[in-house]
Amino acid sequence: MRLSITDALLVVDVQNDFCPGGSVPVANGAAVAATLGTAARAFAEQGARVFATRDWHPEGHLSFNTVGGPWAPHCVQGTKGAKPPAGLRLPKGVVLVRKGEDRDAYSGFIDSDLQARLRRAKITRLFVGGLATDYCVFNTVVDALDMGFETYLLIDAIGSLDIEPGDGMRAVHLMQGSGAFLTTTEDIMAD
Repeated sequence: MRLSITDALLVVDVQNDFCPGGSVPVANGAAVAATLGTAARAFAEQGARVFATRDWHPEGHLSFNTVGGPWAPHCVQGTKGAKPPAGLRLPKGVVLVRKGEDRDAYSGFIDSDLQARLRRAKITRLFVGGLATDYCVFNTVVDALDMGFETYLLIDAIGSLDIEPGDGMRAVHLMQGSGAFLTTTEDIMAD
C-alpha cells in the first residue's frame, strides 16, 4: 500500500503504565511499542504523518479506583507512567495529543483536539495501533469511522487487557464489523 501525506499512523496510548511493570499492564505492551516505533519511522520516511495519543490524568482522576473509578491510578501527569516506553522511538515531527485530563476518555477523540488536528492536516486515511485493544483502541477506531476516516486496524500492533477472556478478539471483530479494515504493519511496509 502506497502511503501519502493524507495518511496517518495513530499510536494510541503507548505509555509505561500500560506496559509490563506499569499500573495497568498489557502483557505484550513492550512488543507493541517496538512494532509501532518501527512503523512510525517508516510512515514518516514515506511522507505520511504520525500522531500519538496520551492519557494525561491529574492526581485523583475520576477513573482511578482510589476515588471510586474502575482503574488503578495510571498515566498521572508528569510521572514516569505517563511517558512512552523506551521501545517506542517515534520520529521527529510526531504530533502528541493529550486526552483524559478533564474527563474519562477511552477514545483519542474525547477530551482532546485530535479530530481538529487530523482535519487541519487533511488526513483521510488512518492506521491505528496501540494499547489497549479492548478499550482505548476500540473506542478510537469506532469514533474515527463515525467521523468518516478510512480506518485500518494494525492487528500486529495492538494488545488487550482481556479482563474477561476474549475481550480483545471481541473488540477486533466489532471494529471490523463497524467498517475498519484489518492489516499488519508488515503488509503496509511491504508495499
